[in-house]
Amino acid sequence: MLTVYVHQNGETRCEAAVDRAWLDPAAAVTLWVDLAAPTSDELRLLADVFHFHPLAIEDAQSTLQFPKIEPYQGYVYMVLHGIDLKSDQHHFATRDIDFFIGRNYLVTIHDGQSRSIQRMRLVCDKNERVLSEGVVGAVHRIVDSMVDNYRPVIEEIEDRIERLEDQAFSGRSPLSRQVMKMKRDLAVMRRILVPQRDAIGRLARREFPMISDEMAYRFRDVYDHVVRVSEEAALFQDRVTGILEVNLASISNRLNQVMKVLTVMSTIFLPLTVLTGMWGMNIPLPHFPGGEAAQFWWLAGIMSTIIGGMLAAFRRLGWL
Repeated sequence: MLTVYVHQNGETRCEAAVDRAWLDPAAAVTLWVDLAAPTSDELRLLADVFHFHPLAIEDAQSTLQFPKIEPYQGYVYMVLHGIDLKSDQHHFATRDIDFFIGRNYLVTIHDGQSRSIQRMRLVCDKNERVLSEGVVGAVHRIVDSMVDNYRPVIEEIEDRIERLEDQAFSGRSPLSRQVMKMKRDLAVMRRILVPQRDAIGRLARREFPMISDEMAYRFRDVYDHVVRVSEEAALFQDRVTGILEVNLASISNRLNQVMKVLTVMSTIFLPLTVLTGMWGMNIPLPHFPGGEAAQFWWLAGIMSTIIGGMLAAFRRLGWL
């Protein structure tokens, strides 16, 4: 879907098509062209109207591009990734947005699910002066919103890690599958965040002439947020690795406790088995005082004494 916003004479309006006269750098116009899930006819605007480089157009049409920023003659091509929690709230999806940033125009291309673009469009519909800061101001609004959307995902991941830590200490169930899924999610996030941090850093350092000092300060603030999120993702990876180690150690300790109890029981019943086996044989054996009726109670008392003595000895040795 093609959406065209034009800011001219202090007002922002939505148009149905792009007028080539608006692309003239001398024109007092700020133009934002948004392509949401564009068709092949709409994508022809990139070459026929804006005359972008074929390699940049090819990257923009690709379904997956890692974050980057590349200068071309008269404009800058940039790819950044937003983030969304999936419906099950246990996994996240990244959505890339392609930016073509010219002197007085901005072209964005995405799959139509970007919350940051939707928010920017709502602002443009309600505030006729939102594009008065120019193209770079619009880019900052979108990028800042994309980075802000990372915070709920980071908090959700941290909550999941805390729950896994509690489960790991209990040692009641193996967590290998859950931990590996978490490590995979964090690896995907870091693979996106590291190049995205570098791309935004280039905007903050004013490597491109269209970035003013004021916009550089704003992008520097966004860059700081991206750096913090990237560092938190790295710390999460260390915590997840520790969770797996703690879980394996807890399971091993729990197994050792079970084996110790079973070993003590087997050790206690060993002399009892010998006694019952000996006095159960159909051969004459020494009898304890008290006649036939007292022999059972003699053996029961001897076995109880053995059990008590062995338990006392095990406790004194620290085995129980």
